[in-house]
Amino acid sequence: MVRNIASVMAELEPEDFYLLSGVEHGMRFSKWVNREKLPDYANLTKEEVDYRIDRCMKRDLITRKTIQYEGYQLEFEGYDALALRTFSQRESIDGVGAPLGVGKESDVYEVQSFKPMALKFHREGYTNFRKVDRERDYTSDKNHVSWLYTARKAAEREYEALETLYPDVSVPRPVDHNRHAIVMAKLDGVELARAKLESEQVVGVLDLVLREMATAYDAGYVHADMSEYNVAISERGITVFDWPQAVPTDHDNARELLERDVKNVVGYFRRKYPSETPDSVDIGALAAALTADEFDSVRAFAES
Repeated sequence: MVRNIASVMAELEPEDFYLLSGVEHGMRFSKWVNREKLPDYANLTKEEVDYRIDRCMKRDLITRKTIQYEGYQLEFEGYDALALRTFSQRESIDGVGAPLGVGKESDVYEVQSFKPMALKFHREGYTNFRKVDRERDYTSDKNHVSWLYTARKAAEREYEALETLYPDVSVPRPVDHNRHAIVMAKLDGVELARAKLESEQVVGVLDLVLREMATAYDAGYVHADMSEYNVAISERGITVFDWPQAVPTDHDNARELLERDVKNVVGYFRRKYPSETPDSVDIGALAAALTADEFDSVRAFAES
């Protein structure tokens, strides 16, 4: 887990952010930013750069390497600080609270705004960049791609999907976006994976999830990473979250990805609730019904 940088924000001065922004700018062109280029990138004097480097290094906002040349790179904490400063300037958030969830590719915190919200920092590529670079299509056409770019593009893609889908699809309400971070409504309920449904609820909840997928498809998106870990369930219904891998419905692989999503969801219910879920489901026919807005219940696609 990347350290929560909120407690450091009050210690930082405007010129510290100039340096961080300069390193961020330089990382667009190279993995390590040459020390000699930082005065121009940060719009600071050489002496000021030296002072700001020391301050940011002490707070673990940047890191240094000295092989071949003296170069600098943002730590994720430094990137977080830049996003937090922007949200603060926009008055999108007033403060950062406790973690709500920590995963391989994101950290989520409670934040205070006009009411409690959630702040999601994308972490794609930070610890396993080569794998992400190979698998995510938004990095495949770039000769030089940093983890900053990967995380930022993931956040951009997710925010765009949320803006398009909300409120017709039950997704978290998007509030603001900057760099690799998104401010959104907090989720109600618990992950489907942690929920224990009553027998009479099982098919109804599965149908709810599939209907949200159909509505999302009609709005132009396939989630492309559906599982029991990105559906929340509460007394008010369900919420589908985590949309950074979403693809538009005109994507070449959209139908294949939709079928995979359907298979994942139905497969989970079949494993956890074998007595209540239909024995065998025609995944292809079910996916076709979702795309044609002809879905009623999973029971109609049980194979005899």
